[in-house]
Amino acid sequence: MVRALLMLFLLAGSNMVFAQDLHFSQWFNAPLMVNPANAGFIPDADYRLGANYRNQWSSIMTVPFKTMGVWGDVQVFRNKIESGWVGLGGSIMQDVAGSGLLRSTKIRASVAYHQMLGTAHLLSAGFNAGWANKRINTHDLKFPDQFDGRFFDKDLPTSVYLDHNSVGYLDMQVGINYAYFPTSDLYINGGVSVMHFNRPRESFFTADDPGFDNRISPRYNVFANMSYKLNEWIILNPMAYYSRQSTASEIVGGGTLQYNLSGDGESQLLGGLFYRHNEAVIPMVGFAWKNIRLMFSYDATVSTLNNFNSGRGAFEFSLVSHSLFNNYNGVKRQSLCPTF
Repeated sequence: MVRALLMLFLLAGSNMVFAQDLHFSQWFNAPLMVNPANAGFIPDADYRLGANYRNQWSSIMTVPFKTMGVWGDVQVFRNKIESGWVGLGGSIMQDVAGSGLLRSTKIRASVAYHQMLGTAHLLSAGFNAGWANKRINTHDLKFPDQFDGRFFDKDLPTSVYLDHNSVGYLDMQVGINYAYFPTSDLYINGGVSVMHFNRPRESFFTADDPGFDNRISPRYNVFANMSYKLNEWIILNPMAYYSRQSTASEIVGGGTLQYNLSGDGESQLLGGLFYRHNEAVIPMVGFAWKNIRLMFSYDATVSTLNNFNSGRGAFEFSLVSHSLFNNYNGVKRQSLCPTF
């Protein structure tokens, strides 16, 4: 019974962390997290590097939840495969729940193949695999048999125990993407992915408890975006994202705008607004200079949690750099996306 109660506690914690683990409002600035087919799926460059940071619930927690990651991908064999190429990528993501009670780390490597279909269509398929680790700090946990009638006393003995405070497993994902770019002013892209499709087991216990399935449920991601160049000064980027794992789901929609500050497109002002259904309004602002883009966003809570955090949900930063090899027989490859 004690083990069952602790399993419920940990499972409840994992559901809460699902909303945080590998979770960014700027999902489009963390492409390898969304879909492994995004590895090498770089319409305006040959390689890119990125970093993301999210800080959540600092207004209601002494130590807020933090999610951070670094990633990179590159196109290879572009000159050796007719109308296609291979994408390679890698990422390191970490999530820290509160004061370090639960720490998740995921290291992944991705490979994808991209094939042009005619002159205006691109189909991609990708796969990634990596090692995931979850570690829990039991020192600050309190259990029902440590309640003295008034308070929880950590110095009281407890019959609750974990067989392990760290668990690691192989984690695998698959995905497909499709892109359509009929003119130099229009680009449409969408994709579907399945995360944890191998359903790895995740438990801090050596033996399974009857009635509990400790396999991770598959997570399904769907996204769509579009870029449309209105004129030489403005590019619009509407987009949407949907994710579902077991009974938890998330849907986000909105868009960003790129404004040409310098006339030659090397300096751009970025702005956007998104809405996470029944949860948050997310304004964004950023700046791009040459091949570097920095964006800041803030999740303003609109759910019932607003009664406790006064709308102060989360803030997030992303930094992305991309570039071209410029070695296509002396001819610079043109971008598939609208550019200034």
